[in-house]
Amino acid sequence: QVQLVESGGGLVQAGGSLRLSCAFSGRTFSNYNMGWFRQAPGKEREFVAVITWNGSTTYYADFVKGRFTISRDNAKNTAFLQMNSLKPEDTAIYYCAAEYIFIGGWSITPDEYDYWGQGTQVTVSS
Repeated sequence: QVQLVESGGGLVQAGGSLRLSCAFSGRTFSNYNMGWFRQAPGKEREFVAVITWNGSTTYYADFVKGRFTISRDNAKNTAFLQMNSLKPEDTAIYYCAAEYIFIGGWSITPDEYDYWGQGTQVTVSS
């Protein structure tokens, strides 16, 4: 059974940075694309970023392009989300998710992901 554990959230001032980590266990990490999603109070869960199984391709939501960077270390079974220039509107619970790889690419839809972490709170003060 796959387990995902996020860490690295917290309270930061606008303009600051945080680095989220997602530790993966239970299956072969390199068989999964990894995505980050977020959910703010009263809003639906939304896509943030995805990285393919070998790290060769990344894709971002428009609202984080140029500010966030997704990466992974397959030797350490961990995915990361580096968040810079944070804004108050980035405040949300951030979730990592694993999608078993398939021919054709990757997904940005939450329903396509197979496993989810418990989430980590990110709060950006103005």
